[in-house]
Amino acid sequence: MEITFENKRKRMVDEIREEVTYTRHMIHRDTLSQRVIDAMMAVPRHEFVPPDMQTYAYANEPLPIGNGQTISQPYIVAIMTELLEPESHHIVLEAGTGSGYQAAVLSQLVKTVYTVETIAALGEEAARRLQKLGYDNVVIRTGDAWFGWPEHAPYDSIIVTAAAPMIPPPLIDQLKRGGRMVVPLGSRFGQDLVLLRKDMDGKITTEVLLPVAFVPLTGDHLTPRTPDDSPR
Repeated sequence: MEITFENKRKRMVDEIREEVTYTRHMIHRDTLSQRVIDAMMAVPRHEFVPPDMQTYAYANEPLPIGNGQTISQPYIVAIMTELLEPESHHIVLEAGTGSGYQAAVLSQLVKTVYTVETIAALGEEAARRLQKLGYDNVVIRTGDAWFGWPEHAPYDSIIVTAAAPMIPPPLIDQLKRGGRMVVPLGSRFGQDLVLLRKDMDGKITTEVLLPVAFVPLTGDHLTPRTPDDSPR
């Protein structure tokens, strides 16, 4: 069975390469780095989807993982990983753990991945899965991903794996100078993948790359405050 999955991974990576070529004018890259290709080959995507979805695990498309959430299209995972320009000494924050697949891919490329999942059931399942598969440089907690994980900041890069109406200010604060953030921005009716850069002086620039479709970022930050909730 594993040989079959390995062959499917190879086909998946070939499809990713083809789509990179097709979208190169939007992502400003003709190819992916070999390190990212190797990471995509190394991570068993079928372990990150429900059992009834394993047949489709290496299709280049998103798949449902329960709780109204999805595992991202492999091409998008690869592109977002590439855009972070990960290095082996980097400390990375992921906002939105989901199945844990994106974190597992990043774990092949960086020193540590801190990842925050808003939905407790998903976070707990992802933690068990990553531990079982031996991804011991991924650290998970449950909380509102909008607010990141300030205790371990600043981060060399930040990846947001659900769509936000704006770039979360706490995540900008937690990004190291010289760092990069990749985030899908917009609503259910239209989103763009955005690359944010923070230069060594702390100046922020953003670049819109290509249209995407992500589930929305959820959490307590969406709940309006009432007078009773106001700080005293």
